[in-house]
Amino acid sequence: MVFLKIGIAATVIWFASWLSGKKPELAGFIIALPIASLLALAFSYIEYKDAAASITFAKNILIGVPVSWLFFIPFFFADRLGGNFWLCYGIGIALLVLGFFIHRYLSSLF
Repeated sequence: MVFLKIGIAATVIWFASWLSGKKPELAGFIIALPIASLLALAFSYIEYKDAAASITFAKNILIGVPVSWLFFIPFFFADRLGGNFWLCYGIGIALLVLGFFIHRYLSSLF
């Protein structure tokens, strides 16, 4: 089962990466879909058969998605940051650390 999960997830990532070289707009849309969430929720429920845990998992995904958008903020300001990809990427990672604490706080409310 582990190898099946890895194979499915790897195929989705590989396909989107491959597609990004040919049609980056479509690849971006595909990656923006909650494919990973759909797969992870299904895999988790199939493996553990725990509806309550799966529902909690889904709620935390819902909270985490907008928080994860923090990563992309520096890319909107790339021109002001000198167009440096790695600088944008690093700032995005730092914002994700902040996002982790925001997510943790919001999760405690539900």
